[in-house]
Amino acid sequence: MEGFHALIFLIILLYVISTAQYATLGIQPAASDRAALLSFKSLVDDDPFGALSSWNNGSLHYCRWRGVSCGRHHPDRVTALDLKSLRLAGLISPAVANLTFLQRIDLSDNMLDRSIPEEVGSLRRLRYLNLSVNSLGGTIPSSLGNCSNLRLLNLRGNNLNGEIPPTLSRLSGLRDLLLNQNMLQGTIPDSLGNLSSLVVLSLDNNNLSGAIPPSFGSFLSLKTLAIQSTSLTGTIPPTLANLSSLNMLLLRQNKLHGEIPHFAELPFLSRLDCSYNYLSGTIPISLGRLSSLEYLSLGMNNLTGEIPPTLYNLSSLKTLELPYNQLEGTLPSDIGNALPNLQVFRMYNNQLEGRIPASLSNASKLNHLELSANAFHGTIPSSLGALQSLSWLALAINRLEARKPNEWSFITALTNCTSLRVLDLGDNLLQGMMPKSIFNLSTSLNILALANNHISGIIPTEIEKLINLTVLDVSGSDLRGTIPIEISHLWKLQRLDLSDNMLSGEIPPTLGNLTLMDKLYLGSNEFEGAIPPTLSNMLMLELLNLSNNRLSGSIPREVLSLSSLTNFLDLSHNLLNGSLPLEVGNLINIGTLDLSNNRLSGEIPDTIGKCTILEILYLENNLFQGSIPSSISNSRGLKALDLSKNFYSGQIPAFLEELPDLKYLNLSFNSFEGPVPMKGVFKNVSEVSLIGNPKLCGGIPELHLPKCTSDVFAVKHHYDYKLKII
Repeated sequence: MEGFHALIFLIILLYVISTAQYATLGIQPAASDRAALLSFKSLVDDDPFGALSSWNNGSLHYCRWRGVSCGRHHPDRVTALDLKSLRLAGLISPAVANLTFLQRIDLSDNMLDRSIPEEVGSLRRLRYLNLSVNSLGGTIPSSLGNCSNLRLLNLRGNNLNGEIPPTLSRLSGLRDLLLNQNMLQGTIPDSLGNLSSLVVLSLDNNNLSGAIPPSFGSFLSLKTLAIQSTSLTGTIPPTLANLSSLNMLLLRQNKLHGEIPHFAELPFLSRLDCSYNYLSGTIPISLGRLSSLEYLSLGMNNLTGEIPPTLYNLSSLKTLELPYNQLEGTLPSDIGNALPNLQVFRMYNNQLEGRIPASLSNASKLNHLELSANAFHGTIPSSLGALQSLSWLALAINRLEARKPNEWSFITALTNCTSLRVLDLGDNLLQGMMPKSIFNLSTSLNILALANNHISGIIPTEIEKLINLTVLDVSGSDLRGTIPIEISHLWKLQRLDLSDNMLSGEIPPTLGNLTLMDKLYLGSNEFEGAIPPTLSNMLMLELLNLSNNRLSGSIPREVLSLSSLTNFLDLSHNLLNGSLPLEVGNLINIGTLDLSNNRLSGEIPDTIGKCTILEILYLENNLFQGSIPSSISNSRGLKALDLSKNFYSGQIPAFLEELPDLKYLNLSFNSFEGPVPMKGVFKNVSEVSLIGNPKLCGGIPELHLPKCTSDVFAVKHHYDYKLKII
């Protein structure tokens, strides 16, 4: 009993001492916490949902304010501040540090800016700090290393810069460290390897440099290591093979080189992504012992050799991505049986050969199959039609054949794939008529690409059945006939490429109904008649190519009013006539304008100077005359200018030598006269062509032009001066 009384006395004594401490400062604990909260509110500039409106209620105890929680043992002391996803804007008040009993701060997903107060580092009881997805800048306070009880530190999705403070290595109990999606610089501190309790480490999307510290092999509890989209160099440390608890290793998009370590003893590893690096050598056979692996991505590297047969023992694999390497060999005929859970299989841009295994249909969950840019041959297996989940099939740039009608049977089989969105069979050896069954494919189909095959016949009117097409590419084939009006019913179409065929007739004015179009290629056909003015209805059009046809008439003013044209407008090699409309000045965003090899006449309008972003201007082989308008000098980024084979006259304007980026200038076969400038593009004979202008003189010696007679030009200048006065 005496011991019990002594304990009671000790508790009372401690309470009196603590109360006296606050009294000495003239602050009661409750008043201190309330003042700190009001200080926090005072620096919030915007509270669109009124989340802090209750904080003004004098009758409501601050422990009942929204987002505020107090402790059970200390009912007047704030232990948690949870104000996530409220779109709060403003600063984080340093007064938060006065909430000395705080264990949890969650201000994530707001619009807070400026820096993280150094004072936060004095919160010794803090276990959870989440300031992610804000606009916080400045550096990570080194004082956070004093928060010895911290278990989670989440600062991702801000604008933090500077280096990772080495003091964070003092947080021995830290389990989650998320600093991804910032602008952090410098190397990763080797001392972070001391964080023996770490379970998740994410440093993605920063500007970090240097190597991955070998000390990271000490993270025996680590389950996720993510260092993606940074500028890390060096090799992958072999010590990472010691991370026996690791579940995910994500090193995508760095500058890592060397060989892939042998990760054989990682029994829980389910996701390994080392893609978009400079890794070399062969794929380690030992990867086939990672029995839990579900996702393996090693694409965009310099890997060579054959795919190890041991990988096909990983029956748990759902994603296997090895594109853009130099892998050789064939795919095993029983691959679909060996990898029954496969959902994504990407092997494009390698040196694989052989036939496409029919057994792929046994991987019944397969939805992405991409084998483009290899050397596969033979026919396309009809068994692929059994893949009910197939949404993406890309087999382009191979040697796949369909020489007989029955070898197109795979198309009929694919009509069973009701989720198919992408079908790319371009650049193969497919021949003959386009099978009618192609128009019975899923109405979900977005992309149909059959370019650069030997497909003949006409474009069937049934094309209108594929109502959700956004891309239709049958360029580089042997199609004849006219463009069916039914294509105009594909109102979602954004890219249409019918170039390099033998299509004829007029361009249907109804194409103007395709108002979502951004790229239209109709070049290298046998189209005739006028350019439909209705094409101006395509208000999102960025690129228009009608070159190498037999189009006639004038250039529609309406088409030249499409300010959306940012990539290029190519009307070259046609029979267009008349003058260049003043509306050419509306192409204010155009990069390339090619009107060459037509019958255009008159002068170049001064309005062309409004095309200030213009980089390439080709007007050669027309009937243009007059002088080069000085307004072209507004196009300061001009790189190539070809005015050859026209009837331009007068002196070569001096402003051409002042265009800083001009690297190609062709003024040959005109009637220019007088001295040739000697600066800029005129300094390099390989960048300028002036032949066929017999009245030119001077210039650099390499042009081999006659020397200018200054007296003649002085007299001419005096005569011109008199005419101006008269």
